[in-house]
Amino acid sequence: MDFDFDADQVALRDSIRRYMRNEVVARIDECEKARRIPLDLLAGLSQFGYIGGLLPEEDGGMGLDFVTWAMMLEECGYFWGSLRTIVNITNVFCRLVSHQGDDAQKARFLAPVLASQKGVCVAFSEPNHGSNPAGIETRAEDRGDHFALSGTKLWITNGVAADYVIVLARTHSKTCDGGHSLFLIDKSETPIEARLVDKMVLKASGTSELFLDNIRIPKQNLLGAEGGALKVMAIGLNYGRMNIAMGAVGAAQAALDLSVEYAKTRKQFGKPIGQFQLVQKHIVDMMVRTEAARSLGYKAAVALQKGLPARIECSIAKLYAAEAAHEVAKIAIGVHGGIGYSTEYPLERIFRDTSGGTIPEGTAEVQTLIVGREVLGMSAIV
Repeated sequence: MDFDFDADQVALRDSIRRYMRNEVVARIDECEKARRIPLDLLAGLSQFGYIGGLLPEEDGGMGLDFVTWAMMLEECGYFWGSLRTIVNITNVFCRLVSHQGDDAQKARFLAPVLASQKGVCVAFSEPNHGSNPAGIETRAEDRGDHFALSGTKLWITNGVAADYVIVLARTHSKTCDGGHSLFLIDKSETPIEARLVDKMVLKASGTSELFLDNIRIPKQNLLGAEGGALKVMAIGLNYGRMNIAMGAVGAAQAALDLSVEYAKTRKQFGKPIGQFQLVQKHIVDMMVRTEAARSLGYKAAVALQKGLPARIECSIAKLYAAEAAHEVAKIAIGVHGGIGYSTEYPLERIFRDTSGGTIPEGTAEVQTLIVGREVLGMSAIV
């Protein structure tokens, strides 16, 4: 399958690389320490289409194709895993509002996000439910002129810093008995208690826990139809899996590039370590994994571009690329030796961040069961 870029895509890629090196890299450490990525940094990325670029032009997007989008996420993942994560979650929010929102919701909740004036999050996962959104316990009770939401959300990217939130809840009303629905929350009108969850990976992504204690949500903030959320989310999961796969490819390439440069310049026993057979084997193993992951990622992007279901392509890409990226980072640590563990060197962050890629958008085990179901026509998921 041909994944060669045309002249416009190459020009876009090169522009992104220059911008990342000149404007973003110097801010990584401060954002990692602050546990958040400020809106002005996202605003700078919007010129390339990172914020809502896949959306149709009538909704404020650029109508980008999936192969171009995959390339953009690879570049983002190359430089900074947390930034790729925030870009992903921002676009999940934008896609949901674009596809499910009415004109009033788009004007209120979508336009400010596309202008990088408001930060967002999507609150699906819970302490007891991550890979199984159908089992969530958060409730939305119809109270006549509003819904009352109660529950706890966990592992929510950008949850503390977000201005707008999309919440998944079981809805109980005259027309919906326990079906899953999506709700838009503006924190300025409906404050939410939230706390940061400190963790090993993706430190600047602002992972949070949200506490919904009988909060009041206006009826007009129901996003889409009551009870229709799971079908909508199932489509979006394929996008998210491709996003993670391509971010992982970028991270793997970054670890490989660092290792190649180090192997050429680091000397032991009077010669560059790249001349040692075992070091060359490490480099080749890293390259093989990276190239395989890239091919699978772009294959998934092409399937999405063609309008195919792309379940198996996206799950395979996410399953392989996420695991391969961490394996590449691990091998890179071996090539570098002690310096690879230094927090003053980017490889340490890449190693940590890639260790978390197997979990979001369905764990590696879930991806395995999805692919198995597609191949055998029999589900092992109860």
